[in-house]
Amino acid sequence: MNPQAPVYVRAEDDAWLTMVYYRFHAWSGQRPFWAGLIILIAGIPIAYFPYADVRLGNVTIAMATTAGAGSLIIGVLLVTLGLTLWFQQGVRIFAGVASILLGLVSLPVSNLGGFGIGLVLSMVGGGLALAWVPGKPADETDAGNTAQAVDFGKTEAMAGPQGIPGPRATETAYASETTAHADGGRNSAG
Repeated sequence: MNPQAPVYVRAEDDAWLTMVYYRFHAWSGQRPFWAGLIILIAGIPIAYFPYADVRLGNVTIAMATTAGAGSLIIGVLLVTLGLTLWFQQGVRIFAGVASILLGLVSLPVSNLGGFGIGLVLSMVGGGLALAWVPGKPADETDAGNTAQAVDFGKTEAMAGPQGIPGPRATETAYASETTAHADGGRNSAG
């Protein structure tokens, strides 16, 4: 969710499709939408391929294995985890780790993880779920303070003799037994 993005205010002449798009965009921006979608899609080949059969003329190729029930359970769990990420974003860590583990378990159980398709998708979706964090809108006062902190004109005032930077505000000019602890654990030896 981008805090600098303009807030959409519906005009009278907007089409209903535009309104649906903006509402969906606002909904999907507050949750790990893409991680949930990828995990949901990962469950489909894992659950489908053990029960699939391909017909080439009169020849039927069946990929059924003895682990059909196991792959169906893994596929259904992945679809459930994908939907859970959409509607309960607080369990994103659990869902991400569970989808990665289910993808790894599907490797020996379900025809090499749905011929690698479901395995790769569950790994990517699980990684996205673990990496997603909810956005926090920036306050107006915080934006002004960060702009002042980046001012490069202040570096000359902190510079010591011959352009060598001086000590930081938290560092002391002398060493004592408590210097490392007082400076937040930093050593002031150099």
